[in-house]
Amino acid sequence: MILSRRHLVAGGAGLLLGACDKVQNWAPARRILESGDKINWHLQRALIDRAALAPEYRPDQISPVFRQNGSQNPNTPAYNALVASGFADWRLRVGGLVRQPLALSLAQLHGLPARAQITRHDCVEGWSAIGQWRGPLLGTVLKLAGVRPEARFVVFHCADQIGGTPYYESIDLIDAFHPQTILALQLNGHLLSVGHGAPARLRVERQLGYKQAKYVMAIEAVPTLAGIGDGKGGYWEDRIDYDWYAGI
Repeated sequence: MILSRRHLVAGGAGLLLGACDKVQNWAPARRILESGDKINWHLQRALIDRAALAPEYRPDQISPVFRQNGSQNPNTPAYNALVASGFADWRLRVGGLVRQPLALSLAQLHGLPARAQITRHDCVEGWSAIGQWRGPLLGTVLKLAGVRPEARFVVFHCADQIGGTPYYESIDLIDAFHPQTILALQLNGHLLSVGHGAPARLRVERQLGYKQAKYVMAIEAVPTLAGIGDGKGGYWEDRIDYDWYAGI
């Protein structure tokens, strides 16, 4: 198992931190931990087959109940107005390092070739569920926009907010163009409910649930994550040190 920074702290580095509370604020110790985190990240990238497919399941294996993860309703005036209109005025904006910025309506997304896949959602909180997701490949949308060569990541800007901060997540271009990475518009044959991220959410099937951004409003192609939040690539990565690459 590849160790996360949290496991590292709990193990050998935890012995160091347990010796003295002040060590946690000691700059050399922080540099050691950060260096170990970077080494671990590169090991993950080297050892994991990034092109491998997540397991897919039969229709009879679909879970009778699929819990709602994360935010269950942005409940902002802007989002509530979109819900009231059946998302008629919603537009998915695709920008950043692209040749052709896009503003796609929900009807346009539904008009793109779609993929349906029955996969298991694994939540960092310890539960899992199997469901069928359907929607266009993220790669199809990015190809329409024409991602420029200098882009390395795509960032998802979402309608839900936590403590007044809009939710955001990111993946690299390897996952963005993976054949199972889709912008899901349906769950189990029905349009996404508000609780499951309507009108569109990310499904990056080989990563944990917190990477599956809900209520996606905009996608931004960027060369680095340095200017996104605190630079770790996502809301929870910045706030409580979740791993940026949450591969399973």
